[in-house]
Amino acid sequence: MRIRSANLLDLGRIEDIHRESGTPLSATLPPSVRLWSLVSHTLSALLPLSQETLLYVAEEGGKVVGFVQASSSGSAINLRAGTKALQVLNLSVAEGHDPHDVLPPLIDHLANKALQRGVVRLLVRVPLDDPLAPTFRLQGFRQYATEQVLFSEAPDGRGVVPAGIRQARSRDDRMLYHLYRKVTPQGVSMVEAPTYRDWRMHHQGGGQQFVVDRVEIVGWSAVDRSSEPSRPHTLRFMVLPEQGLAGDVADHAIAQAGPGPAWSSLRHYDSHVIEALRGRGFTSLLTQALLVKELALREPVAEKGLVPSYG
Repeated sequence: MRIRSANLLDLGRIEDIHRESGTPLSATLPPSVRLWSLVSHTLSALLPLSQETLLYVAEEGGKVVGFVQASSSGSAINLRAGTKALQVLNLSVAEGHDPHDVLPPLIDHLANKALQRGVVRLLVRVPLDDPLAPTFRLQGFRQYATEQVLFSEAPDGRGVVPAGIRQARSRDDRMLYHLYRKVTPQGVSMVEAPTYRDWRMHHQGGGQQFVVDRVEIVGWSAVDRSSEPSRPHTLRFMVLPEQGLAGDVADHAIAQAGPGPAWSSLRHYDSHVIEALRGRGFTSLLTQALLVKELALREPVAEKGLVPSYG
């Protein structure tokens, strides 16, 4: 079996394989789940083949039998260009071929090529019951977080305006990083953003952003309004677990989004925000495992100590 970079002549075959293996888009699933799958796992990054996108195919007997796609940028995957992580967007094998024979060489090849580009880790989101999850784990991926996708056709906001709410400003970044470190377990922050610079690369901009400023910043939200009636608004949150705060921030975000469906992707440690959204008409669509594969050993940053001086 030969693993090589994909070219434009492969795209037709890649699309066929992607369509054949498209079980997440099954018609038996609710429309909202199928829409989330389309947003999260898409071939739109294939054209054009940008420098931030890696696409490799497995070829056997002169025919493409599988492919892997990864990217280091894009709002849908919460990364920015220049980051030292790659998100695996698609990993598929053609019907009639054994995934255990095709997928491991593809992942190994991707890891080797990524390491040559200075990438230090591969990330992937997979539903907890996804048949590919064991394949990723056998290839050295480990789970570092769990993510819930919540959706509502008509969110029921209560019109609350939190005390201290205002538009976010660029000079808030340092305080937002401190908020991130407070609400994020160390095992997660060490994977995604162990330093302020990493967090700046990882932190997703865009949309209308707000902070709750009460001497210190205790909450953040972002609202990405959809311009198409068939697509939901996207709500994002980072909130301290203070009494009533998550509900107030959720109410404000729902009001800013306006009428129409909305969804939000939240981690297992955002349980207070998840409960607040459930109380406002949101239900869980699916639960995803967030997996990481470290490609290079990282040395811990040495802490600066005080050196005694003697007169």
